[in-house]
Amino acid sequence: MPERKKILLRLDPGVYEAIARWAADDLRSVNAQLEYALRLALKGAGREPRRTERDNADEPDKSSD
Repeated sequence: MPERKKILLRLDPGVYEAIARWAADDLRSVNAQLEYALRLALKGAGREPRRTERDNADEPDKSSD
């Protein structure tokens, strides 16, 4: 699996608190919640990332249906 990218992100404290509450509600870390929110935004903009082996491992094989 390719190494995940690390970035420094500066957030308004209110935005961070809202993300942290959302993450707690969904039983995710703040980092996982940010990635989830970014993926939702990318999907909504029609700019979904290419599928990776990691993403494909999470879904059942559709060719056997």
